[in-house]
Amino acid sequence: MGSLFSKQVERRKNIKAEKKTLCDLNENCGETYPGSDYRPADRKSWMAGLGVDKVHINKIVWPGTHDSATNKIGIPFITRPFAQCQSLSVYQQLVKGTRVLDIRVNENRRVCHGILTTYGIDVVISDIKKFLSETQSEVIILEIRTEFGHQDPPEFEKYLEEQLGEYLIHQDEHVFGKTIAELLPKRIFCVWKPNKSPRPQSGSPFWNAGHLKDNWIDTDLPSTKFDSNLKHLSEQPPASSRKFFYRVENTVTPQPDNPIVCVKPVTNRIHGYARLFIAQCFTNGCADRLQIFSTDFIDEDFVDACVGLTQARVEGAC
Repeated sequence: MGSLFSKQVERRKNIKAEKKTLCDLNENCGETYPGSDYRPADRKSWMAGLGVDKVHINKIVWPGTHDSATNKIGIPFITRPFAQCQSLSVYQQLVKGTRVLDIRVNENRRVCHGILTTYGIDVVISDIKKFLSETQSEVIILEIRTEFGHQDPPEFEKYLEEQLGEYLIHQDEHVFGKTIAELLPKRIFCVWKPNKSPRPQSGSPFWNAGHLKDNWIDTDLPSTKFDSNLKHLSEQPPASSRKFFYRVENTVTPQPDNPIVCVKPVTNRIHGYARLFIAQCFTNGCADRLQIFSTDFIDEDFVDACVGLTQARVEGAC
């Protein structure tokens, strides 16, 4: 019992120290970078606002959400706080400016996070189609994966193509250098990551795991995650020359050996430092590598931070 208590005391000290590290870095270095003062007139159509004939796919900093469809997961006040990473529906996220969705499914086509489940994938598809019907030129990245420990849903590619076929951008690495205008009316990069089913191949309406990469680490320590994100990002080729999407997640994860295991208070340790991270990308010479930037509990300022950098790239300010 004594050793367990000592371990918890040490962990609390580490968390406090890492939170202070980010706070001090923010105070000393600030959050200013090219485009940081930009605010889109309409977040729902921010891509259109930048000019679809000017916005190349490889210049976009895509605001994304982590575990996007968990707003109603589990039982409210009982299991939900341990798995909920977003409070908004998928449609509401898209309206707010989100352009990358992270969806995990089980063999029954239900959205899940670990062992907890929520509504079916049809709810997600309906939200996406509603958003696309209300906008003309917004492009989204839809990542769907079979959750760890589950089987792939049967005939899932067929289902997705039936539901979204008219919008799907087919797997072709040349599209990274194209503008949004050149892709229209196609508007969805659908990245399908099954556990055992064959990976989508070139020419398919779906993209595979090799086209959306990240270097996720399992930690609740905010400065550790921040530094890891910078390190791994710096090791990537520039977005302008990549033939895949690379994601950085501005999140930290509850740990089972810590007294605080609810998502929101843990991820809040890093949530407010998105602009600091972008500024540090410039300081560390890797801003040209930033592409997908995802978060828990997305808000307007996170979207604006990504859109601002996109605007600066489009206008040649960086």
